[in-house]
Amino acid sequence: MAIFLLPSFALIVVFYLLPVLLTLLISFTDMDYSFQWNWVGLKNYVQMVSDPIAGKVFNNTLLYVFSTLALFNVGAALVISLITVHIPERVGQGYRALWLLPRITPSTVYALLWLWAVRQDPTALFNWILGFFGMEPVNWLHKHPWPIVILVNGFVGASFGMIIFTAALKSIPADYLRAARVDGASTLQIIRHIELPLIKWPLMFVTAYQTLSLLTSYEYILLVTNGGPGYYTTEVWALYSYHLAFAQYGGIVKFGYGAALATVLVILGLILSIAYWRVFRLRELMVEPKIEV
Repeated sequence: MAIFLLPSFALIVVFYLLPVLLTLLISFTDMDYSFQWNWVGLKNYVQMVSDPIAGKVFNNTLLYVFSTLALFNVGAALVISLITVHIPERVGQGYRALWLLPRITPSTVYALLWLWAVRQDPTALFNWILGFFGMEPVNWLHKHPWPIVILVNGFVGASFGMIIFTAALKSIPADYLRAARVDGASTLQIIRHIELPLIKWPLMFVTAYQTLSLLTSYEYILLVTNGGPGYYTTEVWALYSYHLAFAQYGGIVKFGYGAALATVLVILGLILSIAYWRVFRLRELMVEPKIEV
């Protein structure tokens, strides 16, 4: 039977292990546009320790990952799921469908919509709303870039958790809920004492998965702020690595240093994976269910 695993194993080797190995090797060089393998040992990693931008970017990454995770990818996703399973089914389906729109919209179109909504013009969506309260237009991307970055990513990320949580809530046997209502439990009591404990595994899985996903994501930050405004204000680790390796001005690229940054990101992801595996006891998810007699 092991032979059936060979295709998937080959894909993992070709598209994951080999790129990781190649990135690790490049991180020990000062490779630039000439693609010369000039070995420099740990120079890139030593440079990273003294790089003041790397420290700022690391703090930005922590802010971006855990704010988006708590407010949207887990928090908002859970709230949306709980609300939509406790209202009429058609209304709930329609509301969940609306939250899927950012996910299925092409990235560039989605980013352009946000750039239109937050521009400084008084007719832009955000400033148009402020106008009802007699407030002056705001240049949101310059004054409040982080809330915009978190909103842009959060509206996309919430849909994944919403689907997982909704499926988990709908799989709870209806007899549990009926029995609770017969005993006089309110909706909030049902959520607190029945539904949330029964979906703890999906909650832990989404938290772990989305943490790792956010750690390596930079697509929408690149499209909306490109790491700005100003001095690396919204630059995150993955975007910093991309900029150094592929988007330096004047043809100056630093494949070696960019690869070293990417290698650190891989190591950080592995550490977080092991931490979540142990803290959340995810191994128990794979244990065969006990059969009650």
